[in-house]
Amino acid sequence: MPRLRPFRPGDEPALAEICLRTADDGADAAGVLPDDDLWAALFVLPYVARHPDLASVVETDDGRVAGYLVGTSDTAAFEGWFARDWWPRVAPHRPGREGAEGRHADLLNDAAARGTSAHPYAGEYPAHLHIDLLPEVQGQGWGRLLIAGFVQTLRDRGVPGVHLVASAGNTGALAFYRRLGFAALPSTPGSQAFGMRLD
Repeated sequence: MPRLRPFRPGDEPALAEICLRTADDGADAAGVLPDDDLWAALFVLPYVARHPDLASVVETDDGRVAGYLVGTSDTAAFEGWFARDWWPRVAPHRPGREGAEGRHADLLNDAAARGTSAHPYAGEYPAHLHIDLLPEVQGQGWGRLLIAGFVQTLRDRGVPGVHLVASAGNTGALAFYRRLGFAALPSTPGSQAFGMRLD
């Protein structure tokens, strides 16, 4: 039976692969962008670099990592670090930057803009998270357990709220977050933000 465990250095390739295999509204995003590795460079690897203590994984019986939760307890500080330290190191090595268009260009532009203005949810919900599970461990309660563990850690640290942002097209994820008690927040087209007060 799978089990939860803390993130360990060396898990990064597995996390990057899971991120890619679930990045297209919950489906496999391989080949969607000219740079498959961009998804992980934005949505999972910076979190385990900055906050390895907040990352947890689902490990299968045969020792494979099949799911994860990563996050930060302080979105404003994290976004500042991302803009100052992470993205300047990572961006120059991204293939296809010149002439990028469509979804690829949107992701690159969003990354370049991170940390340059106040985050819309960071005041009331200062923490945020990303969670992804491969299909083999979905629907078995692992997502609920990952979020419950993260939320308890945040409460123990006195963090008053947590938010997340999902693709509006990922209907399964949207229903899942509502079932866990997250409330819908005002959102930009194509996405849906959720928040949960912890105090």
